[in-house]
Amino acid sequence: QDPMDFEWSYWIEWGRERILWLLAGHLLVSQMSRLLVEKYKPWCLMVYGMAACWSLLGLKGFAVILLHAAISFAVAQFQLSLLTWLCSLILLSTLRIPAVEETKRKWYDTENEYYLLLFTVSVRCLFCTSFSLEYCWHAPAQKSSHSFPWMLAYVFYYPTLHNGPLVNFDEFSKQMRRQEAFSVKTNLIILIVGIIRIFFWWCLAELMIHLMYIHSLYSSALPLESASYWALGGLALAQVLFFYVKYLVLYGVPGLLLQMDGLKPPALPCCVSLMHSFTKMWRSFDVGLHRFLVRYIYVPMGGSQASVLGTLFSTALTFAFVSYWHGGQSYLWYWAALNWLGVTVENGTKRMLSISLIQDSI
Repeated sequence: QDPMDFEWSYWIEWGRERILWLLAGHLLVSQMSRLLVEKYKPWCLMVYGMAACWSLLGLKGFAVILLHAAISFAVAQFQLSLLTWLCSLILLSTLRIPAVEETKRKWYDTENEYYLLLFTVSVRCLFCTSFSLEYCWHAPAQKSSHSFPWMLAYVFYYPTLHNGPLVNFDEFSKQMRRQEAFSVKTNLIILIVGIIRIFFWWCLAELMIHLMYIHSLYSSALPLESASYWALGGLALAQVLFFYVKYLVLYGVPGLLLQMDGLKPPALPCCVSLMHSFTKMWRSFDVGLHRFLVRYIYVPMGGSQASVLGTLFSTALTFAFVSYWHGGQSYLWYWAALNWLGVTVENGTKRMLSISLIQDSI
């Protein structure tokens, strides 16, 4: 087995040990609450999510997430989007303070447990930001649907707790409040079909990990230096294809549970072999993250309705946040800058080709 893909090995190990069992518990609580107490389903899932978070991350890890939610909610009371964003960025920056990192590491016996807290809090920061901005934007009459208990139900919703996918609060709230007819037979069919599909994707990913050794090849300079350009291109394609299959599993499992809860999950990643543009990749690979970025950063900053410079600035700010949220290392800034350049060139070319004079000359 190729051991060099940390993300896959990490989540598969955690899944086998505890997370899959906790997800199964969420499924049981969800189906029982839908069957018996549909009206109280959000609160049943909230209590279960908080208990699962406590059992996996410990009291201190649970307290960190609860503290982040409480601070975000308190700042949202001022109903200032800029202040909310400032709070979110400060909370996110605390994850990279060396003294804070060392303190959190001492809470756990292994590095893997600390990383689980780090990943969970990083994703929860986006959820807290989504709730807080929706709170700022809604009228006072709608504030009852944006109470602190609803924030906790959203932040501690277990299927998306550790790694996503990201679901904006407005979508989560509307769908969670909706009461639909519950059919055990229909849900059972959805569950069986979903498990079969995810098992197939998991087998395919494991086959690639055991036979292709893509990541091990990339970790050594010698085979890369001796490879032809065609071989390097093939390795690059193999790596992104594995990344695609990996996220079919990592997002497929929580997506299936969202369906079982009566929610509509973000679409699963589109196959990278079908993509031919930066823009399409950002729209259709991580759909939940794309919706978050568009709703809370790109459109409020002007987006495509702004001037050319305004659009460039909105796009640059969006990619800057993505880079910072992923860790802010130098290679991530280069990656974000190249993606911004690719999207800018594509959109600029489309604008040029839409000019009637150019269209007539083609």
